Amino acid sequence: MLKYLYQRAIRYSHSVHVKLGAAVATNLRILVSGASIAGPAAAYWLTRAGNDVTVIERADAVRTAGQNIDVRGTGREVLRQMNLEAAVLARNTGEIGTSFVDDSGTPICRFPAATEDDDGLTAEVEILRGELAELVIKTVCDDVDFRFGQQIVGINDEGDGAQVTFSDQSTETFDLVVIAEGTSSRTRQMVFGDVPKRQLGLYTAYGTIPRQDDDNRWWNWYNAPGGRSITVRPDNKGTTRVALSFLSSPRGYEREPMDRQKKIIRDVFHGVGWRAPQILDLLDATDELYVDYLTQIFAPEYSLGSTVLLGDAAWCATPLSGVGTTLALTGAYVLAGELAWAPTVAGGLRGYQEQMRGFVDAAQSIPPGGPRLAHPKTVAGVKVLRTALRVLGSRPVRKLGGALPTPSTKAKDLPRYPELEAMP
Repeated sequence: MLKYLYQRAIRYSHSVHVKLGAAVATNLRILVSGASIAGPAAAYWLTRAGNDVTVIERADAVRTAGQNIDVRGTGREVLRQMNLEAAVLARNTGEIGTSFVDDSGTPICRFPAATEDDDGLTAEVEILRGELAELVIKTVCDDVDFRFGQQIVGINDEGDGAQVTFSDQSTETFDLVVIAEGTSSRTRQMVFGDVPKRQLGLYTAYGTIPRQDDDNRWWNWYNAPGGRSITVRPDNKGTTRVALSFLSSPRGYEREPMDRQKKIIRDVFHGVGWRAPQILDLLDATDELYVDYLTQIFAPEYSLGSTVLLGDAAWCATPLSGVGTTLALTGAYVLAGELAWAPTVAGGLRGYQEQMRGFVDAAQSIPPGGPRLAHPKTVAGVKVLRTALRVLGSRPVRKLGGALPTPSTKAKDLPRYPELEAMP
């Protein structure tokens, strides 16, 4: 409590200095690399704080593809403060909960969608990644210089800024560079070198297929022996989102051409029951397929000189955490807030890391056994998992608060920055 009061006193003292015209880390020229969700959200808040922001994205246009994501707790509070909550809710995927099914598709147990921000596998706010990205970009596009088909190929920290070389060989100097490029960020490698990673031993292939007559509004989850699982989820586009996961050592499948990836997936899931044959046939015809090897990122420092990491580039918790998007939105807000009230850029970057560490540590905590517990290799193991799910999904256990929790990210834990709230 004393520490909290001390921090608030310092913040209040700083706000007084702002009113008196003391120098603060604003009016900066900032480059954000990456236009998924973390990058545009950071651009919104950094611009709101009075900075000149440019966003670059290596894709030629806004990337509208992507799977179902959810927003909880602190992330949802950020959406509220961006006046985006209603628009996001209006684009809800329609998912009503999570249903674990057996070989015939009969539900083993069901967990209805949450009615609170941070409860359950299916959140109250479920939206497609591409739709959320579009909403955030639309909110800020009039105030930010967006450059698509552009990426960083060189960066030189000059002490009080960074000189950036772009893929068209042009160069510009910025006071701060924000790397929001994702787990495999090449710019992070240029500046920070190798960062600690934890591979979770699980491949997931995400695809979009035509909606079928037997689809419903549940997130249907099926386990098969051999460390394999298939999930089928509804969307609001008239299609269905599927994910096929399997235990494996790293084999570089994520870098293979799509045709090769489809063959690998078909081979791995050969002989699997439920709807596997139908899904594999439909995946053969899709051009929206993404293969990922689940990897957590543990950057020891989120900033170095005039460069700072944001989102998965700094702390990827993987989809297993259920709060990746929440962390991205939270980090964007905290980064801008800390820079807005700190007397120096360096002080703002230190505050950003200090504020985010608690959220990140909670999100990256995976139970012993990790994905292996949810992907049994044997027939007996699948039976044990299904028995455990029946118990967790039973009415007595659910009444006691037992279920399948996600990391806590309560809205009340979001730091508040009067410097951002006071902006027009």
